[in-house]
Amino acid sequence: MKIGTPLTEISKKALLCGSGELGKEVTLELQRYGIEVIAIDRYENAPAMQVAHRHYVISMLDGAKLREIIEKEKPDFIIPEVEAIATPTLVELEKEGYNVIPTAKAAFLTMNREGIRRLAAEELGLPTSFYRFADNYEEFKAAVKEVGIPCVIKPIMSSSGHGQSVIKTEADIDNSWHIAQEGGRAGAGRVIVERFVDFDYEITLLTVRHCMGTTTLEPIGHHQVDGDYRESWQPQPMSETAIAKAKDIAVKITDALGGYGIFGVEMFIKGDNVIFSEVSPRPHDTGMVTMISQDLSEFALHARAVLGLPIPEIRFFGPSASKAIVIEGNTNRVEIGNLEKVLEEPGVQIRIFGKPEVRGHRRYGVILATDETIEKAKEKAQRAYDKLKIDILPEVTR
Repeated sequence: MKIGTPLTEISKKALLCGSGELGKEVTLELQRYGIEVIAIDRYENAPAMQVAHRHYVISMLDGAKLREIIEKEKPDFIIPEVEAIATPTLVELEKEGYNVIPTAKAAFLTMNREGIRRLAAEELGLPTSFYRFADNYEEFKAAVKEVGIPCVIKPIMSSSGHGQSVIKTEADIDNSWHIAQEGGRAGAGRVIVERFVDFDYEITLLTVRHCMGTTTLEPIGHHQVDGDYRESWQPQPMSETAIAKAKDIAVKITDALGGYGIFGVEMFIKGDNVIFSEVSPRPHDTGMVTMISQDLSEFALHARAVLGLPIPEIRFFGPSASKAIVIEGNTNRVEIGNLEKVLEEPGVQIRIFGKPEVRGHRRYGVILATDETIEKAKEKAQRAYDKLKIDILPEVTR
């Protein structure tokens, strides 16, 4: 691997498709190796744009615009950081010689829940919840009847819980359909109806494929609200049988997707039984805890793997927790204060993402904490969170 000087004709270029908080951390890690980073997203001043060498604002579902930028920049690495991308264009570009991370196939299959669910359940035979897909309201009602109540409804393409709901009684059916239609990343359309899984807890098993093989990290437990991550901790206690099954599932699904990079493999755990849920071929929001729990965060691991560099060891420091800072309001001016109190305890860190506005609710930062046990780390993160002072200021025109 040779890396030339950024902003010269010999630089190595990475083009980031998606510029949120996860993309920002990936950008910083790539730049530590001297990589020239170009950020793309659908809105101006996205977090990764604030640290990238340059950026573009486009709809990444616009394949023609995406191709135009890629042909202009000629990046060495195309790194999808969100689901909502014109993946058929990425497939074409890969065939033309461009390097899509981890692969165009992975981006295509995981862009929507149908591709990855059919791969996992129907091709690989991995244990999953019972499911059906529906394109319209009549098919949706029939799917709910077949799957049974309670069931979980999700658009086939969404993230951070957008468009997700649970049908607990027949009275919820209409509302769940409307939530799914309004919350999909690509607008209204196809949904997945999943049988509600009885589980003790759910995990993310971060799995990194790199030039030395495949490495699974310590399992991450997490708590969600309406499908949106609120807190995570590492390591999640598991039986030896369950962790062995989880690792086997993670290796099988990531081997099928191929390429180098980090994957967030989500699974439900019930005793010693493990059920596959989803996989993201990129850093995972619950994995932000690794910014304090390990010597190499999920973002550092992603950068190394993408660049084809070895990962001989990952040092885990001990029990750690993260707590998302979620802000509600409707403004382009938010102040996060009282930081001197937030950071007064040892073993506490904070990341403020620098998002330009909030419409409804949005994740604006994360508290990180480490301690002797998981419970103590979670309690420390909560104490730090409780000291935050959030000011929602009146919006101004810029």
